[in-house]
Amino acid sequence: MARFAIEAHFRLQEWVAEEKGYFRAEGLDYEFHELIRSSGGAHHAASGKTGAFQSIEKGRTSNVTCACHWTVNVAASRGHTKLFGDAYSVAPAGIFVPADSPIRSPADLAGVPISVGYQSGSHYATIQALERYLPRDQIQLSFGEGMLFHRMEAFLDGKAPAATLFSGPYYFAEQLGHRKIMDATFMIAAMLNGDPEPEDVRKYYRALRRAQRDIDVRPELYTHYYLSEFPERFHAAMDTRRWGPGERIVFEPYTQQVYEESFAWIAERGLFEPGTMGSGSYEQSVVSFAAPASAPA
Repeated sequence: MARFAIEAHFRLQEWVAEEKGYFRAEGLDYEFHELIRSSGGAHHAASGKTGAFQSIEKGRTSNVTCACHWTVNVAASRGHTKLFGDAYSVAPAGIFVPADSPIRSPADLAGVPISVGYQSGSHYATIQALERYLPRDQIQLSFGEGMLFHRMEAFLDGKAPAATLFSGPYYFAEQLGHRKIMDATFMIAAMLNGDPEPEDVRKYYRALRRAQRDIDVRPELYTHYYLSEFPERFHAAMDTRRWGPGERIVFEPYTQQVYEESFAWIAERGLFEPGTMGSGSYEQSVVSFAAPASAPA
């Protein structure tokens, strides 16, 4: 039987569970992968209409991976993966502009190209946030800067007038003095790849639940792990002592109501080509092992 493959998702929980031995304590036979730092984030340099959905289409190697819940909904509906329905997470996100930008309010972003990842969390979250301020035809998104770390680097280098960033890059932009115009927090869904054993998935999430509690109690002890999630070229400028805990895992069901409302939200805005969103069936797209992790002693 293949070992359970783990890869962190720009967040702290997997790193804490590994440090504390929580995966081992659960009896999980696993291997831990790290991609961003070791590769310099090279795969994030993909530009244009390449983002989270396209990476799911290509296939992912870890048994549990994550993406914004909108994209996972559609990917699962099209049979590329299964959405894990027993937990979800929430990521801090925001729309940033340079410190010297004349943009001061969300309304000032009318017609301004905002760097986002195509069919990724930043894409949908920016629309969701700005619709309270602007007509849809005045929300201008830019997909040319690539995925998260490549987009962040372009923004920090002054190549984008605005960018939507989340988790570690969000804190980095704040630390460097860039101005947050508004929050654009969004939900992240987990997906199962490679048909892992249900009990292995339960062990994995029991370990993450213990790690989440540790982060909740003493986040300052663990923010240094963002260094493991960033390409080396940024490390000298990073002061993770100033950063927050980032993405938080919520050990509650991702319900059919949330799934269907989110699916309808995507369809209404035409964020996928007509006829390409799949069945939209919760029963076919979502898997639940119906054994939520008990609270650690």
